[in-house]
Amino acid sequence: MKIGILAVQGDFEAHQKMIERLGAETAFVKAAADLEAVDALVLPGGESTTQLQFLNDEGLFQPIAERGGKTLPIFGTCAGAILLAKEVKNPAQASLGLVDMTVVRNAYGPQIESCVTRGITTLSDQPIEMVFIRAPMIERVGPGVEVMARRDDKPILVRQGRILAATFHPELTEDATIHSYFLKLVRDER
Repeated sequence: MKIGILAVQGDFEAHQKMIERLGAETAFVKAAADLEAVDALVLPGGESTTQLQFLNDEGLFQPIAERGGKTLPIFGTCAGAILLAKEVKNPAQASLGLVDMTVVRNAYGPQIESCVTRGITTLSDQPIEMVFIRAPMIERVGPGVEVMARRDDKPILVRQGRILAATFHPELTEDATIHSYFLKLVRDER
């Protein structure tokens, strides 16, 4: 099993270290041809408009939009979650539209409002560490979206089929709970 990681910006290397620590192989995805060699894809944090432009420029947007959730499980964190949303606000922007949710960019305010907290998920009996950096807010989820964690009653970790989205950065912690769940999702549905 090889997990692709979009290697444009954000801490894609932290995702790599976490996934390899869990025993899976990784490959950086920078072109459409790279996508053919992986079994799943991680869309890391960063700036969603920059990543969207990169996806379009490198011919990655269409193959990800077509395969996402079908033959390509995807895990998006922060900006990656924005790219996965059906609707994006503040400001509105194009997206892959793979998860039936509305996301508000930078909803919690500027960088100074970033925080590290602990929260409960459906994946663990114990609270896990959650790093929020200029985080988006999931304003709405559709009926086919499972909410796996909340913060202030707003969804922060969701799953729709073979796609997982987090508004925080689990790759910046030592807790492998969410990455481990994603790898299980990839293995179980192959």
